[in-house]
Amino acid sequence: VKEKDRITHIETSGIHSGPVFLAYKAEEKIDAIIEEYTSQHSPEIDFVANDDIQHTIWVVNSSEIIDNILYLFDKNVPATYIADGHHRAASTSKVGKKLKEANVNHTGEEAYNYFLSVLFPDNQVNIIDYNRVIKDLNGLSETEFMEKLKEVFEVEEVGNKDIAKPQNELEFALYMNGQWSKFYFKQTIDKDTEVVDSLDISILQKYLFDPVLGIKDQRTDDRIDFVGGIRGLGELEKRVDSGEMKLAIAIYPVSMAQLFAVADSGKVMPPKSTWFEPKLRSGLIVYKYA
Repeated sequence: VKEKDRITHIETSGIHSGPVFLAYKAEEKIDAIIEEYTSQHSPEIDFVANDDIQHTIWVVNSSEIIDNILYLFDKNVPATYIADGHHRAASTSKVGKKLKEANVNHTGEEAYNYFLSVLFPDNQVNIIDYNRVIKDLNGLSETEFMEKLKEVFEVEEVGNKDIAKPQNELEFALYMNGQWSKFYFKQTIDKDTEVVDSLDISILQKYLFDPVLGIKDQRTDDRIDFVGGIRGLGELEKRVDSGEMKLAIAIYPVSMAQLFAVADSGKVMPPKSTWFEPKLRSGLIVYKYA
């Protein structure tokens, strides 16, 4: 659905207005160039949006500096990784393919061969937790649910959301009936375990969401929803206390190293497993796509 919406927007407006968020393994020489340039030049754009996020943009007009940056990326940065914007990348790719097929004089230099992106080194990127709220217990009573949870996880009640917030991998928090609990995966993750299978969200899917709550596919099941960690655990309490949801689960955030490892292995991250803040405002910079 998201891809279809974005495809329609691009085809109608002829622009790509939301950059794809790419990360890369930090390169010291590139960091030094950016730091020197921004310290010596005034920005073209500098404002604080209504969400209190400051956006500051410098335009590099020096061909020498541009060539140097391009050289360093080509020489020292073997890959970039889509951290946020998979739907944007997919939708622009599909529009580009359609335009290519319709253009008998296609050369590969047309605007539709590219899309708008923003690149950040991993030493300037932080992944925030991406939590879950769930509508029901899949026909189980609360007692039955907790018994099944305790078969795989160690569970302990805690006083409030501040204590409950996960501090390490394989550590989770549960909110139900006004009570926070922490639960820990009992098993040890083997060092040879597939990188995707060792992620916290994969553990939840394999041992809780699927067998206990009957959630087979988080992308399509309307019994589960996702809450970005930027909104805090208070938002989870709100969704449950209102009666909209039965329970909430807080998850320790994925690391950049894990994201890179998954991509390098040729695998795909589980759905809704990373949340990045802040993001560039859509429309702040646009690319004429067609």
